[in-house]
Amino acid sequence: MSERVIVIYDSTFGNTKIIAETISGEFKTGTKPVHVSEISVEALSDFDIIIVGSPIIGWKPTEKTQLFLDSIKAGMLTGKKAATFDTRVKLFIHGDAAKKMAEKLKNAGAEIIIDPQPFYVKGKEGPLYDGEIDGVKSWVKKIIALL
Repeated sequence: MSERVIVIYDSTFGNTKIIAETISGEFKTGTKPVHVSEISVEALSDFDIIIVGSPIIGWKPTEKTQLFLDSIKAGMLTGKKAATFDTRVKLFIHGDAAKKMAEKLKNAGAEIIIDPQPFYVKGKEGPLYDGEIDGVKSWVKKIIALL
């Protein structure tokens, strides 16, 4: 794969970080995921594919993730491909951080190449449900097939 991929995440209890690490590993680029507080929006110009993940906090992405996405100017991601995911508990009613993040990236010009993806944790702190890592790998295979 010649595309340059970045996986950006925030994590409260470590579950979203585990997913971000799994995604990076599946792309086999040798790059590690980047915590949202350790990257500037200007650095996004170095990448072709941007994947962003966050836990749901208060029905939306974390504050750090929201601030990062809000700082991306309109048109800044034109020509980039993007995907989003969130971690959440299994409740009848929950927020949808992944969809909100996808909308922000789309508004900045990115092409959302796959539906936003939820991954589930047991209770507020996790761990991830059994089989979620297999789900992550399957999701990444779908992304790679779309490129």
